[in-house]
Parts: sequence; C-alpha cells; structure tokens
Amino acid sequence: MKSMTRRSFMKSGAAALAASPLLSAFANAGLFAEETAKNNALVWGILLHLGHNMWGDRPGTYMGAVDHLTFEEDLWDKLTEKASELGLNMVVIDLGEGIQYKSHPEIAIKGAWSVEKLRGDLDRLRKLGLEPIPKLNFSSSHDLWLGQYSRMVSTPTYYQVCSDLVKEVVEIFDHPRFFHLGYDEEAYIHQDIMDLEYVLIRKGELWKHDFLFFVDQCEKLDVRPWIWADYAWDHKDFLEWAPKSIVMSNWYYEDDFDPKNNPTIQCYLDIDAAGYDQILTGSDIWEHVENFEKTVKFGRENLSKERVLGYLMAPWRFTESEYQELNMRSLNLIGEAIKNY
Repeated sequence: MKSMTRRSFMKSGAAALAASPLLSAFANAGLFAEETAKNNALVWGILLHLGHNMWGDRPGTYMGAVDHLTFEEDLWDKLTEKASELGLNMVVIDLGEGIQYKSHPEIAIKGAWSVEKLRGDLDRLRKLGLEPIPKLNFSSSHDLWLGQYSRMVSTPTYYQVCSDLVKEVVEIFDHPRFFHLGYDEEAYIHQDIMDLEYVLIRKGELWKHDFLFFVDQCEKLDVRPWIWADYAWDHKDFLEWAPKSIVMSNWYYEDDFDPKNNPTIQCYLDIDAAGYDQILTGSDIWEHVENFEKTVKFGRENLSKERVLGYLMAPWRFTESEYQELNMRSLNLIGEAIKNY
C-alpha cells in the first residue's frame, strides 16, 4: 500500500488515529510504515542555497546582494544526486528570494523559480531518497531576502507577510517534518562584520515575542520549528523558556571539542541536559576538514542518543560553479561520516 503524504494524512481525518492504540497496528500493516521509518532515521543532511541575499545588503560587500538568481541548476542536480549516492537522506534548502512566492511575488529577484518548478524538483529529490526541508531565515541579520519587508521588522505588515510566507512554503513542501527558521546571529557585531548599511536588532522581550511568533506559525501548521541555537550562547535563560518542541542546531566549525575550553561545545551539553532534540551542525568552512567527523564523534560519545536526531553539514557556499569543488568536498566528508558511523 502506498504511504500517505503528511498533507493527506492530516486532511483525511487520520490525525485522530495518532492518539489511539490502533496506530501501532496500522503501522505494522504498512499504512504508516514508510513515514515512521523516515521520521525515526538519523538525519544526515546538507544545507544548500537557492536564494542568495542573506548577508551583504549591497553589491561588492561581504557576500553582497544580487538582483538576479545566481543559482546554477546543473550544479544543483549534481550535488543532490551525489548526496543521494553517498547515503544522505535530507537536504535543507535556503529558499530566500529565489522563489516567486504566490503570496508575495514582489520578493522574487530576476530568474527566481516558479512555485511549480520548485514542486517538481521537490518530487525529484524525494525520488532520490532526500527529504527536502525548507529554510527561511528570519533573523534580522540574515533577512535581506525579504526585500522591503526586512526594514519593517516587528510591524503588523511584517507579521502578516511572514505568516503568509511560512504558510505558503509549508504547502509547497507538502507539510514537511521541519521548518528551519534560521534565527542566528542577531547582534550588532555580526551586522558590523557584514558591513550592513541598515542595522536592525531586536533584543529582550521583543526578540522573544517575535521568536515565539515564528514558532507558533510552524506549530499551528503541524510543522516542527528548527533553529540555529547560538542565541543560547549569551542568553542562558533561553533554554529555560524556549518550547521543547523546537529542534536545536548548535553549530561549531573549528577543532577544539573540549567543553572545558569551549563554551560553544558546552552548549551542546546544555541543550541536551535541558531536554531538547538536536541536529548537530558542522562545516568544513575555513578549511576545518576534520570538523564534521569530530562533530559526529562528540555527539555519539557525549549526548543522549534519543535526543540526537542527526547531523547537518553546512558548507556555506553558494550553488555556483566556482564553489563546485568545495561543495563536493563537503558532501564527501558527510559521506565518510555516514560510512564510519
């Protein structure tokens, strides 16, 4: 029997069955077996970029903004096919301004994909055995993709636009398991490093309010919110009030994994102790080619098995031919980790 999609599961009324003792019987019969197996499998994912405008706010600056899609489809196909060959099971797609959203087409840049084109490619990814997960970064340090709305943060217009986009993307992805909200590096130091002309930072109760707004947008659509967890580095109370439903991705891209010397590594332990599920994130950026292997080793040896959902490689390179070799190296590194796990 063919497995139901998440959308058809919810619409069919079968959601009520999830709380019933009959669920296990149906799963054993095969109705939910494929979905259950996918959801329980350890995540081996890679972050790849469709959109571009998440860093510098003008051309010529750090990872500067562009007015046309620089994403190369041939390379995208090569990378995702390689990911499948190496045993990866997830690709997180940084969408940004690279989609002609039907709710807000004004966000798209020249050459942005149509919704129909994206849907077709999501089907291709699934056939490759890759679970596609959407990412829209709503940190004010990385929301240039929002165009004019990136300068309207925390206004009624902003909340409505962002709600529209989350809802539309969830529908495009056929109600995915996770929605990556980004939410990293919202601090002046990061916007200064990126040499942004327009600096905007939320703090305190406003940051908390907006963060919980996005969590709610996901949860009311039955999609689990996923975030970068670096806010916990400098805000120790975060792990006291953040909903336990959130998937945390602490990230670390260097080589010292001793928590006694490294508060970022200690954060992995703090997240675990606080009872959150994690998808640990490593990278070979800055030539730290041993980082991902060490990230996996640390997770296996130090964190609760039931709360480690998996591992994500974040190359932080655009899907453009000049980065092909480096993107392939990132894939090979996660492939080695899968093989050696």
